Amino acid sequence: MAAVSDFYLNPTGLMTGTAAATACAEGLAARLVGGPVAFSGAEVIRRSEATRIVAASTLPALRSCRERGDASLSAAIEERLRAITAPRPPFAGLPLDRPRLMGVVNVTPDSFSEGGRYASAAAAIAHGRALMAAGADILDIGGESTRPGAAPVAVAEEIDRVVPVVEALATAGALVSIDTRRAAVMRAALAAGARIVNDVTALAGDPESPAVVAESGAAVVLMHMQGEPRTMQQDPVYGDAPLDIYDFFAARLAACAAAGIDASRIALDPGIGFGKRDPHNLAVLADLALYHGLGCALLLGVSRKSFIGRLSRGEDADHRLAGSLAAALAGLERGVQIIRVHDVAETAQAVAIWRAIATA
Repeated sequence: MAAVSDFYLNPTGLMTGTAAATACAEGLAARLVGGPVAFSGAEVIRRSEATRIVAASTLPALRSCRERGDASLSAAIEERLRAITAPRPPFAGLPLDRPRLMGVVNVTPDSFSEGGRYASAAAAIAHGRALMAAGADILDIGGESTRPGAAPVAVAEEIDRVVPVVEALATAGALVSIDTRRAAVMRAALAAGARIVNDVTALAGDPESPAVVAESGAAVVLMHMQGEPRTMQQDPVYGDAPLDIYDFFAARLAACAAAGIDASRIALDPGIGFGKRDPHNLAVLADLALYHGLGCALLLGVSRKSFIGRLSRGEDADHRLAGSLAAALAGLERGVQIIRVHDVAETAQAVAIWRAIATA
């Protein structure tokens, strides 16, 4: 077989509830990241140029590779299975023993989802408090829109927008994330009380960013984006979107490790809608469980995104709640631990019902 560096393991046979409990007890399945979703097999994926070579296998068969004499493949599969099944440590001190919600607070005049509704500090702070009351575990505060076609803002302006909001909400007891790709903004927000950095460039957009995160001890969300916001939707091209993104994350995790950022501090976000057309988005959403093999927490942001309208009836951002919930629940079915959302109360209710059924 090919070198193990080209090896991917995509869990299949996903199940919850009694079926999952029974299969796990019989040794026929294992839990995804220690959660309520179990898997009974996996696709063993190799690449041949842009083509997948897939061999489906049951979990017992995967565990018995050594008996067939392929020691290198056996070791790779065992390592990957450990990553896929191991419960994740707390993220920024937040236990990941149940699905967590990251509420969005856009302190911008040009957010794709809210326009300038919360552009003032007072409005953003009030909104953040409301999201906390509705069930948000994390508040993600951003001062620069990264919607398709968005132009960058000056660093000083971004800092002026977010720091008062970060400080007020952190003082109010919120676990605050700063949504930025600039090291100077990260530094200012962390000093104001943020404990998570959420970077659409995966700490690659500013050469100082890895050091800022490493030295601060903050947790970090590494997001995948092909291109940059102004041009990312013009002509995104992938050989195989889920696998290309997996390789991107593997490279960024290596870069983070070299900078002194341990994987236990990292969550991965595949960046739905960021440099991706609808077939790419759908392929990534279908293969989300693949990314558990990287050993990090997994975050999904699908809330109100434009692909929902395109796949439905052309609804605008204010009328995409149902599609947002459907996509979020599909993520939970694939073991995602953190959901980034605008509609916190509605998502919290949907997650509560899903969890009750999944653990019944």
